[in-house]
Parts: sequence; C-alpha cells; structure tokens
Amino acid sequence: MIRKDLKVEGIMKRIESEQNASVKQWKKLYTKKEREKTRTYLIEGPHLIEEAIKHDVPVIHLIVEESFELPGTWDAYALNTWVVTRKIMKGLSDTEHPQGILAVCEMPDEEETLEPKGRFLLVDGVQDPGNLGTIIRTADSAGLNGVILGEGTVDLYNSKVLRATQGSLFHLPVIKGHLSKWISSFKEEGVPVYITALKGATSMREVASPEQFALVIGNEGSGVRSEIMKEADELVAIPIYGQAESLNVSVATGILLYELQRNRK
Repeated sequence: MIRKDLKVEGIMKRIESEQNASVKQWKKLYTKKEREKTRTYLIEGPHLIEEAIKHDVPVIHLIVEESFELPGTWDAYALNTWVVTRKIMKGLSDTEHPQGILAVCEMPDEEETLEPKGRFLLVDGVQDPGNLGTIIRTADSAGLNGVILGEGTVDLYNSKVLRATQGSLFHLPVIKGHLSKWISSFKEEGVPVYITALKGATSMREVASPEQFALVIGNEGSGVRSEIMKEADELVAIPIYGQAESLNVSVATGILLYELQRNRK
C-alpha cells in the first residue's frame, strides 16, 4: 500500500479510468515514434527507477499501483506521483508479471559529446533488444567510457533493452552516432580500432592489451558491415574450439572487452 505519510491532499493524484488521457499517452511510449516525438520513455520496476533517481535522470511521472509501497528512501514529495488501479497498471506494463511501478523519464540531450579518448564500444546493427541491453550492462561492468550505437541498431529506449541493462544505461554515456565518423575521430587521437570478424582476423590471445581502444561489434547474423570493417586497425576474433559457428554477440562482447583489458588492474 502507499505509504501513510504520503496520503496528503495534493501529494498524489489518482486515476481509475483506463480511458484517462494520461494513461493513453503513457501507453504510446512503447512506440519509438512517440518516444522520439516527446523525448521521453518508460521504465518499469523499483530497481530501474531507483537507479534512475540515484543518477539524476529526470523523472517526469511516477506511476504507482495502489497496492505498491514506495521505498522509504525515495523523496516522493519531489516526484510527480500518480496512483492507479491494478487493472490500469496491468494495461500499462508490457511484462507478464507487472512490478507495480513505472516511471516516465526524460531522454538526455542528444548533443551530449564524448571525447574520443579512453575505452569505447561501437555497436553496428545489433537488433535483438536483449542482446543490446546485455551488451550495455557488460560495457558498464568492464569500466568503459562510453557506448556508441550505430545505424541499424535497435532503439536504446525499447523496453526490453532497458530491462536488460539492469540500470547500466544510467551509469555510462550511451549515444547514437555515425560509426565511420567516430572511427576517424579515434584514429586521429591515436586510439586503436579493433573490429570483430570471422575471417582474416587475429586471435584475441595474440592482441596486445592497450591502454585505450575502440572495439566494434556487429549484427547477430551478418556481423560488422564491410564498409566499416575496412576501417579497422586490426580485425579480431575469439577462437572457436567446438563445432559452433559463432558465439552469441553479447557473450562475445564480454569476452572481447575483458580480453582487451587483461592487464588492467
């Protein structure tokens, strides 16, 4: 249930109709078109929302099922909180088992810039939401400076991507960009560019562990586009000892990132 200290007139607004205009608008945020139009997106569950709050992500609306108890550490007075019925929450959630709480968040400024120095992951055409979310979480775990999403990559604010990041989206910069331009910028700064390939590539075991790098990973089926692959300083691959043709892209990314940093302390 909602915390007793918040049952104060004006603190929370209640919605009981599924035809409410706000409810209809929130549902639209499951489409990329509406997210881009409003520059907002939905996240679900206390863990993701707490990570967003901790990392100063602008929360525009907090949507709480009437039976959900807000954590005592949250400053609910500073949040624009709406209480909804279980039926409305079920309709708003895109999971089989709704967690009882959603938030509408504001996207960061598209003009956010990154210095092409450090350790970066460039993603070329990864289309599975679960894979992309896991890749971002892995990049966060590996301590990267940022992730750049290239053309053909699934939308960052897809709900399945967001869930799979487990909050890592809020821990490091993740931006959209033209990979060719970024690769040129890395090369100008002397940052080596490694691109994954199945043929004509050097085994990761033979690749030096550099202080800085830009690693490019590709689409689940077709890999990195040929026009991007031509720009590599070095093509790299993970040795396959069994009969599988390749590894899942998120698994491969984890191996590659940690192998590139094997001498890092």
